[in-house]
Amino acid sequence: MTHVTTQTPHRRFNPLTGDWVLVSPHRMNRPWNGQAESPEIFPTISHAPECYLCPGNMRASGEQNPNYNGPYVFDNDFPAVLDDASSAEAPDNPLFLSESARGRARVICYSHDHSKTLPLLTQKEVEAIVSTWAREARDLQDHYAHVQIFENRGLMMGCSNPHPHGQIWATEFIPTRVKREHDCQADWYRNHGSVLLMSLAQEESVRSVRTVVESEYWICLVPYWAEWPFETLLLPKLNVKRLQDLPDSAASDLASILRELTTIYDNLFACSFPYSMGWHGAPSGVDDSGWLLHAHFYPPLLRSSSVRKFMVGFEMLAEAQRDLTPEMAAERLRSARGVHYSMS
Repeated sequence: MTHVTTQTPHRRFNPLTGDWVLVSPHRMNRPWNGQAESPEIFPTISHAPECYLCPGNMRASGEQNPNYNGPYVFDNDFPAVLDDASSAEAPDNPLFLSESARGRARVICYSHDHSKTLPLLTQKEVEAIVSTWAREARDLQDHYAHVQIFENRGLMMGCSNPHPHGQIWATEFIPTRVKREHDCQADWYRNHGSVLLMSLAQEESVRSVRTVVESEYWICLVPYWAEWPFETLLLPKLNVKRLQDLPDSAASDLASILRELTTIYDNLFACSFPYSMGWHGAPSGVDDSGWLLHAHFYPPLLRSSSVRKFMVGFEMLAEAQRDLTPEMAAERLRSARGVHYSMS
């Protein structure tokens, strides 16, 4: 990266989606007079009597949670997709196409402890979450085309319950963004004879300017084409297509790097850092030669725990735009490594 490229407006291409992002680093000096959020205070009690997800409590559906210990998975009481969804009506006009959307939605509580987010769990506890993700992905992918594992953390990201948890939506269709990633990875494989994200992992490991944390089996980096200020991409160094394909050693290492990455996020602004994260693995019934398992982390914070990035105006009408360069973001994230701020 030249000085001109890092200091002046320019566009960067995302080969994983085919999109471009406008980068405007000179705008980092502008004053901020916009909306300031109240930093979220995460719960400090291990069991909340009013929480729908705590062990032994009644959920909104009237179902009672067992007195679980460790990860607990159940079918979502208010699912976005249904396994018995009826077929869509045949369209009478090509302007108004629709199709059925059969699927299954599940919830995974990370821990029985209401106050323990990922960075505050032990290595063994996060390994249990990784194992649960892999088991759910394997079981659901036997019946559905795509399994989307994700977590919305914090009120800023629309999380309706502070109990640390994620979701798993399995669908008979391949969702739009996953289909686009599939097509781009397949095109790269045909044109270059290599796996796109494996090539990226190897190249970024050598360059290191956008690397946040790296371990034996994983590398976490701020993508060259990142849209969100502190967005990261978590990649395996092994040619693994799906979570359920991870060998035990890589799964254990994943638990370690997840704890480290989420600690870095929390340390950056000394808060329980909000984000949406999710896993993308090769769907069923496709040629997965070009695929590599990966996780996206999309945090909304921009300047502090109270100032967020809004995707509006140009972003909604034209293309994604960012001020902080990915290289600057990676440097700031690296500087936040260490013990979790709440324990220092």
